Amino acid sequence: MNKTFVALLSVVLAAGMLAGCRSPSESDIAEKTASPDHAANQVMPAHRDVNQKPTPVKIERTSAHRVKVEMTAQVTDIEIDKGVTYKAWTFNGQAPGPLIVVREGDTIEFTLKNLDPAMPHSMDFHAVHAAPSKKFINIAPNRSKTFTYQASSPGVFMYHCGTDPVLQHIANGMHGVIIVKPKDGYPTDPQVDREFTLIQNEWYANNNLDDMTDGQPDYVVFSTKALKKGDPNTNGTTYSLKEKPLEAKVGEKIRIYVNNVGPNHVSSFHVVGTVFDDVYRDGNPDNRLRGMQTVMLPASGGAVVEFTVKEAGIYPIVTHQFHHAQKGAVALLKVTE
Repeated sequence: MNKTFVALLSVVLAAGMLAGCRSPSESDIAEKTASPDHAANQVMPAHRDVNQKPTPVKIERTSAHRVKVEMTAQVTDIEIDKGVTYKAWTFNGQAPGPLIVVREGDTIEFTLKNLDPAMPHSMDFHAVHAAPSKKFINIAPNRSKTFTYQASSPGVFMYHCGTDPVLQHIANGMHGVIIVKPKDGYPTDPQVDREFTLIQNEWYANNNLDDMTDGQPDYVVFSTKALKKGDPNTNGTTYSLKEKPLEAKVGEKIRIYVNNVGPNHVSSFHVVGTVFDDVYRDGNPDNRLRGMQTVMLPASGGAVVEFTVKEAGIYPIVTHQFHHAQKGAVALLKVTE
């Protein structure tokens, strides 16, 4: 055998033995759990016996510039339409997950506790700068982990589980919105009378990865979340937003924090019967637009939209992708004298 070849082979084998003996780093684990082979093992059957009761989110401002957030990953039955139940993968038993509101410049101390006994979950915050291999890593079943982030950019951002297959985790309900309010506010703050949040998402046949991959949702819906404790405009879903519309008075200027969490389709956000006075794309005060009729939101895209209601009546809020409005993406705003 050629001596040069033998020497090279010895080097390769030695390197392989050393690699096999070293302890895996956190990034190694993150890469492994994100690999296609591991992802395939995480595809769960359509029906799972586990069903956990919703848990309250813990959000606490511990100092002027520090916020502590504790959330859970869990499986919970969600009513996605009247009489239609979906066994969702959720944050805190809610889909969309709890609304998080912080201020630009805050430090977020975030803890995720995984109550799902069957698989790992994780958190991907679009509102922060962080190395995914260190701060968006998987949390094993019945384990928890704490991360620290800086909320340095104002806006309306999506958060979601980032565990592979990411599509399946988002589509099954592991999505939500974090609002980072600008430190100097919006130029229009003094004029705004009412604020709401609206979140658009798609629901597919129960845990059907093929339908998710093909982008064929059964439902496309709006949900609303309270901006602050005690807010009466809270936790509405598509059907309840028709039965119990958002409410306003004639002459009021309305602000909506809106986000399209997808996971697959764009939203052409439109309020029938008005024109947007001001739009802050992605919720950033530097991205101000005026006089828009429709705001295009890519999957994960957000915005702040403001408009004035000038007459009493019912104002439908829709995506102008009307095949999705037909599947449920319609809310109502009731304006009275």
